[in-house]
Amino acid sequence: MLSRIYIKNFALIDTLEVSLNNGLQVITGETGAGKSIILGALRLILGERADVKSISKAEEKSVVETEFALNNQFKKFFIENDLDYEHQTIIRREILPSGKSRAFINDVPVTLDILRELSSKLIDIHSQFETSNLFTSEYQFKIIDGLSENKKLVEDYQNEFSDFQSLKTQLKKYQTQLLENNKESDYKQFLLNELEELQLDDVDYEELQNQLSIQENAEMISENLAQVLSRFHQEEVGILSFFNEAKNKLSKIAEVSTSFAELDERLETSFVDLKDIISELENESEKIEINPANLALLSELNNKINSLLIKHNVSDVNELKEIRDQLSGDQKEASELEETIAEIEENISAKEKILQSLAEKLSKNRKKSIPIFIKKAENLLKQLGLEKAKVDIELQDSSEFNPFGKENIQLLFQANSGFPLKPIQTAISGGERSRVMLAVKKIIAESDDLPTLILDEIDTGVSGKVAEEIGNLMREMSKDMQLIVISHLAQVAAKGNDNYKVVKQDIAGKTQSTIIPLSDQEKLNEIAQLLSGSKITEAALAQAKELIG
Repeated sequence: MLSRIYIKNFALIDTLEVSLNNGLQVITGETGAGKSIILGALRLILGERADVKSISKAEEKSVVETEFALNNQFKKFFIENDLDYEHQTIIRREILPSGKSRAFINDVPVTLDILRELSSKLIDIHSQFETSNLFTSEYQFKIIDGLSENKKLVEDYQNEFSDFQSLKTQLKKYQTQLLENNKESDYKQFLLNELEELQLDDVDYEELQNQLSIQENAEMISENLAQVLSRFHQEEVGILSFFNEAKNKLSKIAEVSTSFAELDERLETSFVDLKDIISELENESEKIEINPANLALLSELNNKINSLLIKHNVSDVNELKEIRDQLSGDQKEASELEETIAEIEENISAKEKILQSLAEKLSKNRKKSIPIFIKKAENLLKQLGLEKAKVDIELQDSSEFNPFGKENIQLLFQANSGFPLKPIQTAISGGERSRVMLAVKKIIAESDDLPTLILDEIDTGVSGKVAEEIGNLMREMSKDMQLIVISHLAQVAAKGNDNYKVVKQDIAGKTQSTIIPLSDQEKLNEIAQLLSGSKITEAALAQAKELIG
């Protein structure tokens, strides 16, 4: 129940505070007094967009604060959102001069999503301009699902449907990605094959260049090595022979003079090194083989590598390996993508079975409740002066799942006898809308847990006996919930458990709006004024007393 409203620095309101009670709370006031401003402020509590233009004093923040009396059924929401539960819970919205807005629940900052989620469970504001809701599938399903006690089923279905939609979105994304990959797949596979055939992990490019150069110059290398080795090994005139002779002579000198010992050792070391070099040259010489077939293989491998270096615009084999690995990864990714798609398709199929089962249960319950809705609605409409009105709800199977099941809904209406029922949006007149909406709100209120309903001039365009019946209906609705009604009808005002009036006055040269609770006498005078106009007559007072009863 909404127990208190506090508004500060909002449009024409400087400061406003009012306490409300349970039952039927009726708010009256002249056109332009500021009733719509109060509703506009309350809509901020519902999470609607804040407008810095609503701030009256530009240098100060604007505040809208409401207090709700809650029962324990709301504890779960507070626990799930890490909020402090209070029986008297305060919801506040602030608009800063900068244009930014902030939301609080029991002084804890919250996001607008959390604010909306809680406030939607506490309060519903409906104005005369919102009767078009009747024409939407969402609202029509809400009517019949409330009667069908489908709340838990609808929640389960919509959770599954949300997952189902998410899976379909993923499937489309991956299918598009696979399609794009497949467009280049053949060419990428060709490039990958080219690179894999070279077995680049086994290739030492520098050694390849060396071996190729050796093979290309094998004859020249072999001839020169033979000549070098011949110079070393020629008898009597060979380098080794001369070197050995020189070493022996120096050794004899070193034996008689220590001055040459170091030089003798150095020459000995050089001689050992020279012999080692000659040995290695002989080994290399033996390896040199003029092999045209091997030269052809090396040339072919080198040409292929050079060709791919140019083709891929890179400078070394390591970069070719990176390209190969990337191409291999792309092809593997495509394979994994196909597996992922197959898995998602399986999940979608499984989800469809769950949705089908839930949708069938929803439909079965709805069909059982349609006769109940028809009876309730037609009785209420008769009470509201539409004696001949007929209604029906038509459910049609759908080939696709939607947010409400696997069927479409159509609310049918006809105000006059002898004519076929038609979709309500084409059959209802402006004067009938408010009464049909009120009847629907009454039916919803019976099955909904909503603590507070605000009706803004939903009774516009009616008078006399119908107005009286609207007042009676609102009074009846208020037995199960807090009903706050903004009205110009004396017949409705007379039924209020508590009455309030929105007034506009000039204070210090500035027009301001506020709301005041009415005493019994003030309520009587207000109803009389609604009946007679600005001048209250004795006849109007007498009629007002009669309306109050």
